[in-house]
Amino acid sequence: MSTAAKAKYIVTPGDVPAYSPPLHSGTVNRRLVGRDVNGSRSVEVVLGVVEPGGLAERHTHEVEQAMYVLDGRALVEVDGEARECGPGTACFFPPGVAHRVESLGPGPLRALVIYSPPLERSTAAQPFRPA
Repeated sequence: MSTAAKAKYIVTPGDVPAYSPPLHSGTVNRRLVGRDVNGSRSVEVVLGVVEPGGLAERHTHEVEQAMYVLDGRALVEVDGEARECGPGTACFFPPGVAHRVESLGPGPLRALVIYSPPLERSTAAQPFRPA
């Protein structure tokens, strides 16, 4: 197997393509750990960068999600509870629980986002619709 064909176990953001997830504005994500990147089957790690004013609209997932703020400030809402978060803050979003994240600026919000199991297209962000 050539080096290019091997799974990448040590990855930098520049090694992987950028994408913008559904229901997110002003957001650029880079999947650092995942099935397509390095064969991970149980966890996915994404570096998310959200420009000031960028927004992850209120939505849910069918998987567990955690977020760890590296830089910047955000207003995070989970299950009706809102809090301003900055570097060093960890947030947990249980499956099926509505959440929203807004980058407050002045600089971009940079966060590690972890999904378990990995987020599949079928379990990607779903708009929140109250019962």
